[in-house]
Amino acid sequence: MELSEIIPHIEALIFASEKPLTAVDIVELINTAFGFMEERISLDQVESSVEGIKEKYQSEFYPFELRQSGGGWQFLTKTAFYKTIAQLNGDKFLKRLSTAALETLAIIAYKQPVTKGEIESIRGVNSDYSIQKLLEKELIIIAGRNEHMPGKPLVYTTSKTFMDYFGINSPADLPKIKEVFADQLITPTVIRDGEGLAEREGVIEDIPLAVTADGSLVPVVIEAQSQDEEVIDEFEDAADDEEGNERGSESSDDTDGSAKRKDDEPTAGDDAEQ
Repeated sequence: MELSEIIPHIEALIFASEKPLTAVDIVELINTAFGFMEERISLDQVESSVEGIKEKYQSEFYPFELRQSGGGWQFLTKTAFYKTIAQLNGDKFLKRLSTAALETLAIIAYKQPVTKGEIESIRGVNSDYSIQKLLEKELIIIAGRNEHMPGKPLVYTTSKTFMDYFGINSPADLPKIKEVFADQLITPTVIRDGEGLAEREGVIEDIPLAVTADGSLVPVVIEAQSQDEEVIDEFEDAADDEEGNERGSESSDDTDGSAKRKDDEPTAGDDAEQ
């Protein structure tokens, strides 16, 4: 079959399907539908057809597009029409996860496969209820057991429903932790000329911290610290010079005093005259 003949069938399959369809699924469905054909369609033909369909619906003329989500291809409305669709399905869009469930889901998404004990060690609280709710909503699944841990506890991973719900094709499409915390990095303090020494010393002691990709805090090196060290060195040099001057004046005073005392002492000739 020519690509122009395959494309309408692919569009119909993706549009009518209740779940995301992969390219392999499409190949099997079309070949089954046209089993009497001598020439069967190939995976390369389907992938080329899908790329053509995707490019077609990227046009502003269409309010929906072909996207890879939930492990397969789907027709999804474009984000520009979110508010309009929310009016139609208001109750559905108002259902949101609790904070505890979101925390648990985030840990599973970024640490999967992960056990309940590992989740609770990160959250610091019992997570039985949150895990149960996520299982009921089919956002996570039980992927098996950890054979290397005592008791062989269950391990949890995100499901295809999770990827479909959040509009991603695989866990690798999740935003990186570094990107999430990019706006929360502490801005280093800039030290300007004219500020007091005490303020400068305070800045040196209170070194700003930044959040790394794994959530730990690291000190931020400020270039202005070198200027602070120069200023402090200047003050120390000035203090040393002043102390040296004081010592020099004290030694000169001692010399003058000893000279005066020698002048005041009577000589042998004076005693004879007396």
